Amino acid sequence: MPIYEYICEACGEQFSKLQKMGAGEGATPCPKCGSTGVKRQISGCSIGGGEKNSSAPACGIGGG
Repeated sequence: MPIYEYICEACGEQFSKLQKMGAGEGATPCPKCGSTGVKRQISGCSIGGGEKNSSAPACGIGGG
């Protein structure tokens, strides 16, 4: 299951949540204020490998 990052439009809280793929934003309440007005944020990924000496995340299957 992926970890999604959200920001609450009501109070500005930023939080992460481990969810099934395809989980809707409305099904994710803010842990601080309880509002369901949250927006999923774009975040980095790390799928596969990457160069061992690189500080950048490897985005893509098979790594770099």
